[in-house]
Amino acid sequence: MELSPILISLRTATVSIFITFFLGMAAAYGVVRMRHEKWKMLCDGLLTLPLVLPPTVAGFFLLYIFGIKRPLGQFFLEFFGVKIAFSWGATVLAAVVLSFPLMYRSARGAFEQVDVDLLYAGRTLGMSEWKIFWKVLLPNAMSGILSGGILAFARGLGEFGATVMIAGNIAGKTRTLPLAVYSNVAAGDMQGAYKYVLILVLISFFVVTGMNYVTYIFQKHDRR
Repeated sequence: MELSPILISLRTATVSIFITFFLGMAAAYGVVRMRHEKWKMLCDGLLTLPLVLPPTVAGFFLLYIFGIKRPLGQFFLEFFGVKIAFSWGATVLAAVVLSFPLMYRSARGAFEQVDVDLLYAGRTLGMSEWKIFWKVLLPNAMSGILSGGILAFARGLGEFGATVMIAGNIAGKTRTLPLAVYSNVAAGDMQGAYKYVLILVLISFFVVTGMNYVTYIFQKHDRR
C-alpha cells in the first residue's frame, strides 16, 4: 500500500481547514450582521451553493476559472509562476470550496443562537463591536464553530468529484485517499482499496467522535 495518498490527503485537509475555518467564520459574521434581508438571502444562497451542487459541477467551474488557458489561471502562472490546475494546490482549492459551506452554515447558526441580550449588554457597557465579537459572541458560539470546523475537515478529507476535475488523479502528487480507492477498484486491486477504505472509515469515525466530544464539553461547561 502506497503511503502517498494518506500523506497528500492529510496535508490537503489540514491546509484547507485552516483556510476554510477563518473564511467561513468571517463570512458567517458578515452575513449575520447584514441589515437588508434580501441581500442576506442572496449572499447566503451564493455561499451555500457548493453544498448543493454536484461536486463534479463545482470542479468544472473551478477548472473553467483556474484552467491554464483561462485568464485567472494564466494570471497566476505568468505573475506568480504558480500553476493551479492539476497541481497539489488544486486539491486544496477543491477541498476549500466544497467544505466551505459546512463551516459557514455551522458558524452562522452558532452566531444566531447567541442571546442578543448579551450583545446589547456589551454595547450598553461601551464595548466596541470588535471587542463584543471576541469577548461575547465568539466564546458563546464556539461549540458550533468548532463542530463546523471538524465537519469541514472531514468533508475536505473525503472530497472526490471536484478534486478529480481540477487536480486530476496524479499518483504521488494529487491522488488523495478517495482517488486512491477509485484507482485501486478500477485496476482490480480490491485488497488495496479495502485498506484505503478502512483508513477513511477510521478517520471519519474519529472525526465524528471528536465533534461529539467537543459538543459534550461545551454543554457540560454551560451547565456550570
